[in-house]
Amino acid sequence: MKPKLVIFSGAGISAESGINTFRGSDGLWENYRIEEVATPEAFEKNPALVLEFYNQRRKQVINAKPNQAHIAIAKAEAHFNTSVITQNIDDLHERAGSSNVLHLHGEIRKARPIGRNTLYDIDGPELLVGDTDTHGTQLRPHVVWFGEAVPMIEIAIPIIQQADILIVVGTSLNVYPAAGLIDYAQTSTKKYLVDPQHTGSQRGKFKIIQETATNGIPRLLNFLMSND
Repeated sequence: MKPKLVIFSGAGISAESGINTFRGSDGLWENYRIEEVATPEAFEKNPALVLEFYNQRRKQVINAKPNQAHIAIAKAEAHFNTSVITQNIDDLHERAGSSNVLHLHGEIRKARPIGRNTLYDIDGPELLVGDTDTHGTQLRPHVVWFGEAVPMIEIAIPIIQQADILIVVGTSLNVYPAAGLIDYAQTSTKKYLVDPQHTGSQRGKFKIIQETATNGIPRLLNFLMSND
């Protein structure tokens, strides 16, 4: 049987494909306040603004390409039983070829009607006020906003628990409840953290690789495959 490899990825892996990270130190996301565009209350107050914000993000995702880290993770399926758990709402893991991807915070190229969980693919970059499901209910981006539950956490926990190897990449491990997933890994699990700016908070729990995702992930996976 192939060893069970779990990749836990965050915004840093997609940043190298040109997708902006969630927010900077000023608390803004591309000149928008989070409270204006990423909460249920914001959507109720000004749906056109929220939809336009995510239309811009969606265009950025569509124009981006998977990078060497995404591609290396997809190729690892030939050697490992690989699962990807990502905090990212882009589809770069899938477009690189990964076949088993769990999105904790939703998927920007999908929509769902308010109050229901039926998913619809968004054709093209835009979702507009007036776009509805078959019942006439307004569609919203299929993303987890601040103040909303993260239902995929419960699905992710057993995946982490079954990992023989856990690689964390592109995440500061500061966003909860997602960051708490690493605590479910077994003590016997081999744990690696790929982060060029790691401050040392996980030292002792993880083997730290202070490299970018595009450099560190291919190198680490080649090492693991040659030493398995």
